[in-house]
Formats: sequence, C-alpha cells, structure tokens
Amino acid sequence: MANQQGIGPGGVLLAFIAGAAAGAAVALLYAPASGEEAREFVSQRAREGRERAAEAARQGRELLNRQRENVTTAFERAREQALAATRDALGDKEKEQDA
Repeated sequence: MANQQGIGPGGVLLAFIAGAAAGAAVALLYAPASGEEAREFVSQRAREGRERAAEAARQGRELLNRQRENVTTAFERAREQALAATRDALGDKEKEQDA
C-alpha cells in the first residue's frame, strides 16, 4: 500500500519512528512522574534510540558493501566469459579461413 502512494520503505520507517516518539511524548505528559524522572526517562530513551539507529545504519552499510561486492564479482565473471567467448569465436573463424 505504501508503494502505491509513492512512499518508499524509508518513509514508512521514518513515519513509524516519528509516531512512536510522539506517542512517548504524550505518555510522558500524562504520566505521574516528577520532572527530573521524566527528563531522565526521555534522556535514556533518546540514547537507546540513537544507539539503535547507529546499529541499523552500520548493518545497512555492511549489507550494501556485501551486495556491491557480489554485483562487482558477478559483473567481472560475465565480462571474462564474454571475452573468452569472443576469443573462441575469433579463433574458430581464423581456423575456418586457414582451412
């Protein structure tokens, strides 16, 4: 459904995170806690969120690098096969002409 509206997976994830943050903020406003406790809670959750985002970014970079290596390797193999096939075809053509 998200793709039909032109919103990619990154936009959906961002909307989810923003909604979660808004929900947490509203919960804090209505929760019976002191200001200091609420600030500590928000601070702790923000740290956890940053750590999770950093870990997700690291995993995304690793995945991207692995996929890039896979594509490069596949491209090089295809290139080598095409060159070998061209050399074979040219070699066969020269043999036919010599005969």
